[in-house]
Order: sequence, then C-alpha cells, then structure tokens
Amino acid sequence: MSTKTVGLLYPGNMGVTIGAAAAAGGASVIWASQRRSKATHDRAKREGLTDIGNLTELVRSSDVILAVCPPHVAPEIARTVMRNNFSGIYVDANAVSPATATQISETVTEGGAGFVDGGIIGPPVRRMGTTRLYLSGARSAEVAAIFSGSLLDARVLGDQPGRASALKMTYAAWTKCSDALVLGIRALASMEGVEEALIQEWSLSQPELSSRSVKAAESSAPKAWRYVGEMKEIAATFAAAGLPAGFHMAATDIFERLESFKDHTNPPPLLTEVVNVLCTSGTKRHSTM
Repeated sequence: MSTKTVGLLYPGNMGVTIGAAAAAGGASVIWASQRRSKATHDRAKREGLTDIGNLTELVRSSDVILAVCPPHVAPEIARTVMRNNFSGIYVDANAVSPATATQISETVTEGGAGFVDGGIIGPPVRRMGTTRLYLSGARSAEVAAIFSGSLLDARVLGDQPGRASALKMTYAAWTKCSDALVLGIRALASMEGVEEALIQEWSLSQPELSSRSVKAAESSAPKAWRYVGEMKEIAATFAAAGLPAGFHMAATDIFERLESFKDHTNPPPLLTEVVNVLCTSGTKRHSTM
C-alpha cells in the first residue's frame, strides 16, 4: 500500500489514539489546530501528529479524512469538509445511528468523495486486543489496510454503509445504558433510605453490581456529556426498527444530569458524588413540575 495522508478530526481522548494507530500503520497523520483547545494541542503533540493549521489545508492535503467526534456534530462536520471540495475517502467513525450514517454518506458521496461507515468499540488504543474499528462501505478494505500492523484491530463488515454504525449502536445500547441504569438505581436507593440494605442484598444475590456501580461512576460520569448524543442516536435506532426507545431516552436524562463531571478524571468522581448530583437534580426537577 502506498503511504496515505490521514486527516484526523479531532484528536480527542479516543481520536488521538486512532490517529496514532494510523501513524503506526505507516500513514502520515495530520490535524488542524485552529480553534482547538490547549488540551487537544497537548494530546496531538504527545502522539507526534503533524499540525497543518486549518481545516481547508487539512482537506486539501488528505487522502483519507477520519472523523472521531461527538455524534451531535457529526453531520455538520461532514458538510463542512465537503464544502472544502474533498475527493478522497471520508470515514465517519462516530457513534451515530444507521440513519445518521446514511445522511452523512449522502452528503459525502454527493460531494464527490468516497464514504466509509465506522464504529469504534473498546477504550482508547493503548495496547493490543482492546479496541476494534468496524468498517462498512465499498472502500472499507482500503481504510482497514491503513491500520495494518498497529494496535488497532480494523474489521470490515461488508460493502453496505450503516452496518458498522448499527453494530456500534447495539453494543453501546447495553454497555452505556446499563451504567446509567445502575447509577440511577443507586440514586433511587439513596433517596428512599435503603442504599445500605440494597448493597447487602446485592452481596448475597448480585455480587457484581456493587462494584459495577462504583466503576460506572468513575468511568461514565466524566464522559456523560458525550454519551448524551449517543443515547439519543441509540434511541432513534430502536425507534426506526419499531422497538421501544424509552430505555435510552431515560439514559439520556441520567447522563444529562451528570454533565458537570465533564473530563473529571484525576481523581475520578466518587460514587457518592455522582449519586448526590443525581439525587439533587432529581429533587430540583420534581419541584419545578
């Protein structure tokens, strides 16, 4: 494979490691620092990504554009890229519904570029065997080849765009929604004065749930702001299939209440802090109804 230039949008906690994996596979990875935060600058610098300045220059210089961003901005980012006359391969690796992936695909292909649908499952790419990038679309194999020999496991699901997003939606429908559920249960038990009794019963009949709630607070609360859009995309996916969307709209509500924990990772938020925010926000909402 000839060396490709990959334009990364954007080097967030996950995206920067996907970019680093592409670089490890032999690609030249660039990003645009214009209007990006210092934290983004620092992440990209640590991974050795090349700053090309602005989006216009990034689009002009890229063979492949890889979008890893919060789902609610994914369609607009694709439109912005295509307004700059991109003609390479656009990879949307965001947590979006198949319908949103189709919308983005139409934007990209009507603008004259190739489209590949992507779905990331796993944590930021730090070691082998933890993270997979699922790809679907006619040029998926070309994109998968970029990551050959890297820590990222790129897997092709076929030529039909939307399949990678559907897999991401069905996978996250359990992992992230169940975090929201167990945190909501801890808040409810606290408000009803039975939290200690619940923990004791869990130790007898569901021993994994107590530790699961602690881990959910530590891992999901700092990312709750990003999960809001993802839960809405999952709800839309269920609704489009004629299945109830209420599970994930409720999870949306839980994560919206936890948005104040954004990027609170050092130290990670304590379960007691998360439960207190859920309880307080619940009381405030109830009092205004």
